[in-house]
Amino acid sequence: MEQMEPKNAPAEMPDDEVLYELADLFRVFGDSTRIKILYALHDQELCVQDIAAAVALSQSAVSHQLRVLKDSKLVRFRRDGKTVYYALDDDHVRSILSLGMEHIEE
Repeated sequence: MEQMEPKNAPAEMPDDEVLYELADLFRVFGDSTRIKILYALHDQELCVQDIAAAVALSQSAVSHQLRVLKDSKLVRFRRDGKTVYYALDDDHVRSILSLGMEHIEE
């Protein structure tokens, strides 16, 4: 049997390691609790107590999710005395959230 050559296949694909990291990033976005936290931080930095109130979860649950978001470099934090404030890590995170909303609203 004769094998046909692909006509429209991409010439190059990103390395598997890069694709794995991208899939892992989207896995983090796959949790609605984490999405709520990211949206709470969309325009301002907040402490855990304020985030918990905004998303109607316990501070413990929010802290656990913030750890995942920090490990994925989606949020950053700063200390002010005993209080820790969280914010989106950069504008890329805002863009991902905005593009996601645009996509589902179409």
